[in-house]
Amino acid sequence: MIRIENLHKAFGAQRVLQGVTLEVLSGEIMIVIGRSGGGKSVFLKHLLGLLQPDAGGIWVDGVDITSLRGRAMDRVRERYGVVFQGGALFDSMSVFDNVAFPLREKTDLSAEEIAARAEEKLTQVGLGGMGHKNPAEISGGMRKRVAIARALVTEPEIVFFDEPTTGLDPVLVNAIHHLILDLHRKFRFTAIMVSHEIPEIFGIAHRVAMLHEGVIVETGEPQAIQRSANPVVQQFIRGEIEGPIHAT
Repeated sequence: MIRIENLHKAFGAQRVLQGVTLEVLSGEIMIVIGRSGGGKSVFLKHLLGLLQPDAGGIWVDGVDITSLRGRAMDRVRERYGVVFQGGALFDSMSVFDNVAFPLREKTDLSAEEIAARAEEKLTQVGLGGMGHKNPAEISGGMRKRVAIARALVTEPEIVFFDEPTTGLDPVLVNAIHHLILDLHRKFRFTAIMVSHEIPEIFGIAHRVAMLHEGVIVETGEPQAIQRSANPVVQQFIRGEIEGPIHAT
């Protein structure tokens, strides 16, 4: 579904991506791990078409999106759903209007069809009947659920999750992860998630890729990553201070 080859990006003298290569299979949950400030969000912005690489290519279903602009890139984004870090809900809108927003902006559906689909998605994330509330009136975990409902309401083929459980306690982290897994089983979208949640992500990922110093140093199924002989991978997933990764 998505193929990234030799992706490079620098901001001045800071080389953030230094040859990222990765393939994401159709229908899988790929989770990208790595240190804070290590380029994961920059990587994700390239997949969304928000940044242009200095070199390399990104193919979505066979189309190199790095050469697309304007309406052509918008057509690719119509296949996307995005769950932003922190949720990025509109505080001035109700929960229902937040979920309905993409349908109103991007489709010609009738008001009745939009209402039905928005309420359906809220029910699927466990928030049926909560649409009248404002984001400030619900818990952090509920706001994450609203963000997921909004990302899925357009029935996307590919969903990007940017640190979807940031700021949640361990119980809520697992609840959101299991919700994502349940929704994936139902809708079979392709998912790319950026996350720091170790070891919780190993319970939902089909494959895990570690981004370190601008490159993917290892990719594999969760058990393979946990058994990795790479000292960088082992130090990161164990959270150890001593090792090749400097604790700075």
